[in-house]
Amino acid sequence: MPTTDVSQRTNLTWFMIGMRGIFSIPAIILMTSFVGFSAFALESGITRSQAVFMTLAVWALPAKMILVGTMAGGAPLAASFLAVTLSSIRMMPMVASIMPEMRTDKSPTWLLLFLSHFVAITSWVFAMQHVPNVPRERRLAYFGGFAITLTLINGIIVAICYGIVAQFPPVVAGALFMLTPIYFFASIWASARQSVVKVAFIAGVVLGPSMALVEPKFDILYAGIGGGTLAYLFDRYFIRKRRQVSQSPAVEEEFP
Repeated sequence: MPTTDVSQRTNLTWFMIGMRGIFSIPAIILMTSFVGFSAFALESGITRSQAVFMTLAVWALPAKMILVGTMAGGAPLAASFLAVTLSSIRMMPMVASIMPEMRTDKSPTWLLLFLSHFVAITSWVFAMQHVPNVPRERRLAYFGGFAITLTLINGIIVAICYGIVAQFPPVVAGALFMLTPIYFFASIWASARQSVVKVAFIAGVVLGPSMALVEPKFDILYAGIGGGTLAYLFDRYFIRKRRQVSQSPAVEEEFP
């Protein structure tokens, strides 16, 4: 059969091609991690409907982890809101970098705003790898096919697995529970492109348990703000200066 010209494929065709991306390794890992999120939500006292709503509305898995963690810890609503907001701010550079790669002069603003909701680490990495091979006028459809399908499937996974994990033996439930933090750790570290992000990650790992002992209701908020501030100062006054010294040309001493 003759191969269809890429330029002749419709938006619906590219949307369906994007849907196939859910069979990629990053998508499968994320879907497996949402099984772990189901166990985490169950153990934290979150209802099935609340867990599904979080999956569809909050979407990014680390943000949901923070939200459930603050709720389980008894933090005030304002503190939970601020913690999730600070966590989600990291998505803004992703949206700012990927939308210019997909938009055209005819792209409606409402569609760009709608699809920006589905920008997270997995969808961003997948899109940045594949959209250059897609005609520009079809990139929004391709991204939407992947990101929307992945979000809906994860919502279904949470809805189904929420009741199933309750029947698992404690060891299996514990293993599924650990999938979420493992994914969280691996995805954040792998997506870090700057040294300050890795420093902040290490600071958060150290400060998180420490703040949980000092102030359980605000531990995530304190660890996030404190770790981020320390990472910024360390990167600005130590790492950058050290890099500038190593990259600066040697000054030859002049003798009369």
